[in-house]
Amino acid sequence: MKISLETERMILRELTLKDEENLLNLDSDPEVMRYLTLGAPSTREEVRASLLRIVELLENHKGRFGTWAAIEKNSGLFMGWFLFRPAKEKPNNLDRIEIGYRLKKTFWGKGFATEGGQEIIKKGFQEFQIPEIFAIAMKENRASRHVIEKLGLEYVREYPYDKYPEKVLVEYAIQKQAWAWVRG
Repeated sequence: MKISLETERMILRELTLKDEENLLNLDSDPEVMRYLTLGAPSTREEVRASLLRIVELLENHKGRFGTWAAIEKNSGLFMGWFLFRPAKEKPNNLDRIEIGYRLKKTFWGKGFATEGGQEIIKKGFQEFQIPEIFAIAMKENRASRHVIEKLGLEYVREYPYDKYPEKVLVEYAIQKQAWAWVRG
């Protein structure tokens, strides 16, 4: 198991093809998928295709960028995942990196998203010297927007969700200089 990051309560390790069942279980919960696919679960084929892209991204970037399984230290349970990757539309731009997460309901509202996000941002700015980190959420997803704001990212813009034109996405970002200044 290759550990990428450790927090007080979690281990973030590289996702592998062996995580297919974990991801299928996570993406089968309509509440988890509510702001991603309007509640539709991912199929096994979608999960498998996603895992192949995740493994390729980790390999291409030598573990620097990718998606990591979140494992609760106390129980060893798969909690979900965190991502830190170049924007889908500009995969070669390494100056602007997206942060995101997806957790099982049993881990909601307990500070895990903030805890993991803080450590990923710290690593991105301090170790990888990333100039800017951004996040995207559905506008109506108040919980995720709250986490993003707690991480120090600031509102940038909103725009229509191409998959669901009736929905709106919001983008937040923080530059390395602003993060360093806030951390004092």
